[in-house]
Amino acid sequence: MSARAGIVVTGTEVLTGRVTDRNGPWLAERLRELGVDLAFTAIVGDRPQDMEAALRFMAERGMDVVLTSGGLGPTADDLTAEVVGRFQGRPMVLDAALEERIAEILRPLMKRWPDLDMDAIRASNRKQAVIPDGATVLDPVGTAPGLVVPPAEPGGGPTVVVLPGPPRELQPMWSTAVETQALKAALTGATTYRQKTLRMFGIPESEIALTLREAESEGVDLDKLEVTTCLKRGEVEVVTRYEPDRQEVYEAFERVVKARHADTLFSDDGTTVDEQVASLLRGAGPPERSRPPLTVAVAESCTGGLLSARLTELPGSSDYFKGAIVAYSNDVKIAQAAVPPELIERHGAVSQEVAEALADGARTQLEADLGVGVTGVAGPGGGSEEKPVGLVWISVAGPGEERLTRSVNLPGGRFDVRDRATTVAMHLLRRALLAETPAAGLPHS
Repeated sequence: MSARAGIVVTGTEVLTGRVTDRNGPWLAERLRELGVDLAFTAIVGDRPQDMEAALRFMAERGMDVVLTSGGLGPTADDLTAEVVGRFQGRPMVLDAALEERIAEILRPLMKRWPDLDMDAIRASNRKQAVIPDGATVLDPVGTAPGLVVPPAEPGGGPTVVVLPGPPRELQPMWSTAVETQALKAALTGATTYRQKTLRMFGIPESEIALTLREAESEGVDLDKLEVTTCLKRGEVEVVTRYEPDRQEVYEAFERVVKARHADTLFSDDGTTVDEQVASLLRGAGPPERSRPPLTVAVAESCTGGLLSARLTELPGSSDYFKGAIVAYSNDVKIAQAAVPPELIERHGAVSQEVAEALADGARTQLEADLGVGVTGVAGPGGGSEEKPVGLVWISVAGPGEERLTRSVNLPGGRFDVRDRATTVAMHLLRRALLAETPAAGLPHS
């Protein structure tokens, strides 16, 4: 059995949702890369008793390592180091060398703002340099040091890795932590995992439950695999984790998935539709479809720029993305995206005709090879019996005379409709780039 770990994210701002936790998921992926089995993630506020209760919960369930993030700053409510020291049975001591290291970091700040309360800064500096006796210090990336704190008695519980809250500090510090002897000793039981991701579009998640049953009926021993399914942004993601000696079992399972979902499986190598679209725009693809790179532009209404943002999330997107027109009002559709006003008058802004005109306008106005047009009713108001909330028309135009247009009725609130509309648009663009039929894998209205 592999080494097991837990994560404790601290901070009332995270617990209450004012700040989104980015550290837990990031650390979970790093643990997976090390072959460590993550068992629990807990989010607690800044109350010392709650932090200690979370640590006790992890220890009682046999965790080998617990990672904490947050609570290492200079203020009075930053108490993680003190709580961990008490939990591990280690007294708090002043590390003079660490105090001087933090002072060096603060000196440029003190020169820049000479009117600051120097006594208060020195007191804060000293607070951050008080650490559990016997802890391994991880040099600060900001002003807060990290710590690797084994229990005072060998075998007395998990080793606790104390990391700062800001991701820009935590992430580089983790690389240092994994090289420490204290953490290596705690992870001696780590195994090796392989992880594969299959992505499908245009089917409900319930279909995968049927596929799992069929795989078992065909003799695939799913007990040897850890299969998880997730509906994300309108796609079904199947992630399978397994040990290397179970490769054949996974391959048998993958064959069942491919046989049942050949028309909706768009990724068997973990790539996202965003990555595939970027690759196709750059000219990559099967040899029989080789062609020069292409550019794309967008004219979007109900998504308000979300599709443009998604197309530019990947580095290097300037290679293929020409620009966007966020044509929210009819006046802008007409003036900026060159939508003929009679189309809006005759068919309404949410219609096949206007979606196609937006795609044409994006392509011609911004001089791109392909244009994408999006118009719909995101809600919660504005819908009608004929055009309900969730109705979205999407069109991809060019190059040449090619065109793919589709309407979808998307469930959920305003956020869901807008977000899922970008997913449908990305898949329609992918279909256009592959010159495939628009019906395959796309939801119908």
